[in-house]
Amino acid sequence: MYMKIIGGFLGLILLLAGCSTPNSNLTNVSDVGQNPTAASSKYPANPNVNLTYDPEKLEEIWLAGGCFWGVESYMARVYGVADVTSGYANGHTEDPTYEKIIKGDTGYAETVHILYDPERVDLEKLLTYYFKIIDPTVLNRQGNDRGVQYRTGIYFKTPADKDIIDKIVVKEQKKYEDKIVTEIEPLASYTLAEDYHQDYLEKNPEGYCHVEFDSLEDQEIPSLIDPALYPKPSDQELKGKLTATQYKVTQGNGTESAFSNDYWDSYDPGIYVDVVTGEPLFSSADKYDSGCGWPSFTKPIEPEVLVELKDKSFNMIRTEVRSRTGNSHLGHVFEDGPKDKGGLRYCINSAAISFIPLAEMEPTGYGYLKKSIK
Repeated sequence: MYMKIIGGFLGLILLLAGCSTPNSNLTNVSDVGQNPTAASSKYPANPNVNLTYDPEKLEEIWLAGGCFWGVESYMARVYGVADVTSGYANGHTEDPTYEKIIKGDTGYAETVHILYDPERVDLEKLLTYYFKIIDPTVLNRQGNDRGVQYRTGIYFKTPADKDIIDKIVVKEQKKYEDKIVTEIEPLASYTLAEDYHQDYLEKNPEGYCHVEFDSLEDQEIPSLIDPALYPKPSDQELKGKLTATQYKVTQGNGTESAFSNDYWDSYDPGIYVDVVTGEPLFSSADKYDSGCGWPSFTKPIEPEVLVELKDKSFNMIRTEVRSRTGNSHLGHVFEDGPKDKGGLRYCINSAAISFIPLAEMEPTGYGYLKKSIK
């Protein structure tokens, strides 16, 4: 990638560098946060955004793979990664900045610091994904970027990590005729890069990226919501548990009256669950006023909790929405929702759902979904 000319002598220096300086319209990193979703991005959605982590159990590794914009964005989407930052590692000068390291004489490599949950992804798998996005046989070059700051490198802190790294390198070497030249060294130093480099591709999805994201498609991502926790009661139990309206709607494909149901105009923070099984379905963060008189959502907490069926009743062709474990009739989904939220409108009967307020989520066993409330 070629630099934008900032002007004067500095512009000439930066012209051939890889990761360009920001433009005046750049969103401040504090408005974006770590591991943001890719709703406005051409890149894959991030599977980690609704996960919660125990900070004391997280482990870390530092990876250099050319321009850190793409490496950061890619590694943030590996399932189990809690946080990724961009910075400068293992140089020999003090106080590295982008303007200093692009001169190529500081010894620093553009590097990402990865915090990951070892119960969800181990170091071996992380490194396997890392090697999918670099050419480890070329020295001081990745994509269009050339210079010692764009070398590939794996930096570690513990001997145990070094053993795993060596194992993966031996495995990867079998794929190449040329020798792998990726630098493998203990971490000597790491300095966080300037704010505009953090989450750069989330804020600038059309920005330069030498990384291909296709290899993330083969990820095995476990469901956030375990269906085994929400079995469906017997029909006899349901008749004793549900009101007549709830039973008619969920079990008989009924529809309640608009504008006179429990949740059509409710926007308190919390989640909405299947009234039959308690399986989580929707978050208040995705609820909006569609004007239709029924609760409306732009998306479910997780796509897998819903089943969509073609509905030809009343001489119409619609898409019915049912719950996964309860097989409850919930409502319908339409394509007239907010365009900036994906364009869908899940029109749901209040009688088919129960609301769990944010304050009650932890004691009722839904605390693991608190992050979905945002």
